[in-house]
Amino acid sequence: MSILVLGLGNILLHDEGVGVHAVEALQQRHRLPPEVSVVDGGTCGMDLLEIIAAARHLIVVDAVKTGAAPGTLVRLAGDQVPAFFRTRISPHQLGLSELLATLTLHGEAPDTVTVIGCVPSDLTTGLGLSPGIATRLDDIVSVVAAELGRLGIPVTAGGWAVLG
Repeated sequence: MSILVLGLGNILLHDEGVGVHAVEALQQRHRLPPEVSVVDGGTCGMDLLEIIAAARHLIVVDAVKTGAAPGTLVRLAGDQVPAFFRTRISPHQLGLSELLATLTLHGEAPDTVTVIGCVPSDLTTGLGLSPGIATRLDDIVSVVAAELGRLGIPVTAGGWAVLG
């Protein structure tokens, strides 16, 4: 089983980079098994085609605009993901939507796609997360770890446990 945790975002636009910061934090805080790949996708777009094609399960971490309060965490899976693509709530949605459509046409799409999002507070130019979103980083990492657990990869701080 191959699982790809893909952080998307532009780290030059404060909270727009929350996906990238979250996957970096995940890698710093947890030792993950070989079947889990963590990738800083930044704003790469179609360059991610081969990386995503190799994954059986895709977990996308990104900033999402839902109209909810800044810092609100969102988890979309299953039938919710296509609905996510019908409304533009992520700055990277178009690129990701095109990638997944291309992979589907070639029969290489992941079996599952889950989006873990955080509603941004500040999308102005600048490095680092806004204070309110920075305080949510631990929670985002916990949600990603829980998602890995749903896929049979229990994650604990500083390491991972093998099932069975």
